[in-house]
Amino acid sequence: MSLIRYRLKRNFLETKEPTPEKSLKQNKQRFVIQEHHASNLHYDFRLEMNDNDDSVVLKSWAIPKNIPLTKGTKHLAIQTEDHPVEYLDFEGEIPEKNYGAGKVIIWDKGIWGLMKGSLKENRLSFNLHGDKIKGRYIMIKTKNINKDKKNNNYWLIWKKEDDSL
Repeated sequence: MSLIRYRLKRNFLETKEPTPEKSLKQNKQRFVIQEHHASNLHYDFRLEMNDNDDSVVLKSWAIPKNIPLTKGTKHLAIQTEDHPVEYLDFEGEIPEKNYGAGKVIIWDKGIWGLMKGSLKENRLSFNLHGDKIKGRYIMIKTKNINKDKKNNNYWLIWKKEDDSL
């Protein structure tokens, strides 16, 4: 996914969401979790990663119940379009009639470290070091449960204490 989908979904004359700047080349492995009061309350989980062209973007998932805080609890994570790195610090109100309309609040942020896996492998094992969230997590892309849809963006995320996939 590239930032083209991000740009196409937004009217930057109406929203204060960040406009993507120049592509960054240095990945600092930061993450952010944003509480998003849109049509349904959910949490946006974003990991700073290199994209296919080696620019740095925020790979993003919407998690209806937030990241699990207890070991073994699995939550659904729906992958969304990539976001620009500038979104790490975004808080504010996305105006009505705009994509994602509602209040966005930073719930937690910090750094993360990949243990095993990759997005291409459809599985990640990583550590999060934030103010609220700390620990090892696993994300695995699920099989396509909806045959009518072309793309399957459904993942499971859970807290784990060892690094096994």
